[in-house]
Amino acid sequence: MNKRMIFMLFMSLLLTACSSQPSRENVEVAVASDWLVADNVEMRWTIKDGQTSETGRGTLIRLDIQRDDGKPIEEFDTIHEKLLHLIVISKDLSYFNHIHPEYKGNGVFETVNVFPAGGEYRLIADFKPTGGDFMTKMAWVKLGGEPATPVPIVPDANWVKTVEGNRVRLSIDRMGANEETTLTFSVTDEKTGQPATDLQPYLGAIGHVVILSEDGEQYVHVHAVKGQGTGPDAVFMTQFPKSGIYKIWGQFQKDNHVFTVAYVVNVP
Repeated sequence: MNKRMIFMLFMSLLLTACSSQPSRENVEVAVASDWLVADNVEMRWTIKDGQTSETGRGTLIRLDIQRDDGKPIEEFDTIHEKLLHLIVISKDLSYFNHIHPEYKGNGVFETVNVFPAGGEYRLIADFKPTGGDFMTKMAWVKLGGEPATPVPIVPDANWVKTVEGNRVRLSIDRMGANEETTLTFSVTDEKTGQPATDLQPYLGAIGHVVILSEDGEQYVHVHAVKGQGTGPDAVFMTQFPKSGIYKIWGQFQKDNHVFTVAYVVNVP
C-alpha cells in the first residue's frame, strides 16, 4: 500500500469518527434553546376581591407562571429564602408592601393582600425558574372602590427618617443615572442616639432595598453587600437606570420585627 492510499484511508476513518458525534455548536444550541429567559416566560395575573385573610377582608392575587407555549413552569429556585417576592406599590408610591405568595404547585402562586383603597397599583414579581434566569414581571392593576387622595411625590430635603423608634440616615455617594453608586443606611436608636448594633438578617441579608421611578417603569431590587454585621450601617451597591424622581424603600429587622423606611430622591 503506497503512501497516498494510506493517507486516504486515514482521512476516511477520521471523518467517519467525527460524523458519529454531535458537534460542540449543536450541543450548546440545544442547551440554550431550553434555557428560560424573560422572553419565553409569561405571567398571568388574576385579581379577585372579597377574600379573607388574617388582617381582614382582602384581595386575592394569583400568579400563573408559564412558558410561552402555555406549559406551566413547575420548579423554582429559592432566592433569599423565598421562591417568589411580590412587591405591591400604589400609583402615587405612598403604599408599599413586600410579600411572599404561597406556592400552590403547577406554576401557581397565591396570596391575599389588604389594599388601603381602590385605584391603580403596580405589581412586581421577582423569581427564578429552575434552569433559567432570575427575572422580574410587572403589571398595572386597577381595583374597584374609592381611591385615596393622591400623595404628591416630592423629593425629600432631609434624608434622615424616624420609623418605629429607629432613626435612619441615608447616604448616596453618586446620584447620576447609570452610574455605580453606594447606598448606606445608618441606624441609631431614637431615644438614646446610640448606633444600632442589633440588626438581624432579613431574608438572608442585613436588609433589602426596592427602588421605583415616579412613573412606575424603572424598578430595582437590591440586596445588601454580603458579609455585613449587625449594624449600625447597611450598605448596598446599585444603579439608577435613568434620570428622574425615584422612591427608595429600605427594609430592616430588629427584635424579630421588620420596619420599612422610605425616601424620595431626584436623580439628575
